[in-house]
Amino acid sequence: MANHKSSEKRNRQAPKRRARNLLHLSTMRTYMKRLRAALGKGDVQTAKETLPKALHAVAKAASKGVIHRNTASRYFSRLTTAVAKADKAA
Repeated sequence: MANHKSSEKRNRQAPKRRARNLLHLSTMRTYMKRLRAALGKGDVQTAKETLPKALHAVAKAASKGVIHRNTASRYFSRLTTAVAKADKAA
């Protein structure tokens, strides 16, 4: 149990922040999953359409501090490379 006003406030804020962070994380993961599913099926057109949405979700999560900026950069690189590779093969 919190003993100070500041720690009581932190205890009130934490669930709200966690919910907000999980929203960004879940959104990012959903778009990445859709992109990878399209690539798995060999549907390059859908993958190309989904890529900007996925990258936007990753960038937003990184800007909010939900994921580290280097992690975001790695996702950017891997997703972009995978789509380019599939496009070249098609």
